[in-house]
Amino acid sequence: MKIHFIAIGGSAMHSLAIALKQKSYEISGSDDAIFEPSKSRLIEHGISPKEIGWYADNISPDLDAVILGMHAKDDNPELIKARELGLKIYSYPEFLYEQSKNKTRVVIGGSHGKTSITSMILHVMKYHEKEIDYMVGASLEGLGNPVHLTKDNDFIVIEGDEYLSSALDRRPKFHLYQPNIALLSGIAWDHINVFPTYENYVEQFKIFIDSIINGGILVYNEEDSVVKKLAEETENPIRKHAYYTPEYHTDGDHTILDVPEGELPLEIFGKHNLNNLAGAKWICQHMGVDEDDFYEAIATFNGASKRLEKVAESPSSIIFKDFAHSPSKVSATTAAVKEQFPERKLIACLELHTYSSLNAEFLKEYKDSLAEADEALVFYSPDAVAIKKLEAVTENQIREAFQKENLKVYTTSEEFKAELKNTDLNNSVLLMMSSGNYGGLDMEELKEMI
Repeated sequence: MKIHFIAIGGSAMHSLAIALKQKSYEISGSDDAIFEPSKSRLIEHGISPKEIGWYADNISPDLDAVILGMHAKDDNPELIKARELGLKIYSYPEFLYEQSKNKTRVVIGGSHGKTSITSMILHVMKYHEKEIDYMVGASLEGLGNPVHLTKDNDFIVIEGDEYLSSALDRRPKFHLYQPNIALLSGIAWDHINVFPTYENYVEQFKIFIDSIINGGILVYNEEDSVVKKLAEETENPIRKHAYYTPEYHTDGDHTILDVPEGELPLEIFGKHNLNNLAGAKWICQHMGVDEDDFYEAIATFNGASKRLEKVAESPSSIIFKDFAHSPSKVSATTAAVKEQFPERKLIACLELHTYSSLNAEFLKEYKDSLAEADEALVFYSPDAVAIKKLEAVTENQIREAFQKENLKVYTTSEEFKAELKNTDLNNSVLLMMSSGNYGGLDMEELKEMI
């Protein structure tokens, strides 16, 4: 097949392009800006655009399909040309469904935990040398490209994002996959630029449950009251399996899972990760991996990229970075680190970077999310607020929203970096939470601090 990607530089889009190139498809693409690591990876696989920008000449009648990324807008000249030629235009999830419609589709959904759960499942499958297709939103050691597609594999595991599919298709991505097996980890309001009310956001997960094929399976977190209610109330004729956080304890800096055969030391930690593990176990069992084999494999899982990833460690200090940015993720991640290292001072840093987190009204959702931290620092850029055309946010608004005593707020990267350099990290854990980079903070500089 000959396929053109409009907005090939996106994290998910470039990974799909690489997967299709590996499947011997003829791939081309375009974008108005491509950043690392997408840029180097596209060059490595010989599918980087020759020129940056959108050009109608990139679209020709011999294309079998055009895949449209979320970054491309409705007036894109390549999109206009593709429409004029009557070419088949897919959103990312539409095309992924086309590639997997004859497979058993396993879709992992939820406001939080879906990347970690998907990564756990893939780790277990790789450990036991079970060949499956997949799409995950993070790098995982030993897996190479985050998207893998074949003709012959029976299963595909998909991380089901609730964000919109494309400029043309305003449906959430996970509505399009029609899972045979689905997991729902938790619901906490997010993406308020798309889902302006909590009720509207929750409705998307109800639709997701209803999209499971008749006779399919829903694995759900019964500790989340909203998830439990949706699972119990659905009229979709499916089988349902609830999961909950298993028994565990800590021994020094280690987390020990209590299993039927005894104690199982883990590489990961935190109640939220143990809850994720329970969901992953159910899914793996439905994919043919028994409980003992799951435990054997999961003991060697050390996490997905940017999920409580250890940046540096010395005898007296540890630095973690985490993708946490929404209130529920920030709260869970902060609590996990404090539980794992109760004798150390926890210094939690958070960048408010997304549309939701910089919204003056949504800020209230962050109340007590940094409660477990001994010291807390929040960084945000007023310029980012202006670029997103949001109402200006003040430092006092942030302090009032978080309700955290002695919260420090910084609005320039220079001030924030200076504060970090002057911070005593002796007998401490520094937790860096962001979906951005704190205005250009170099993690190598942090390593030098300890």
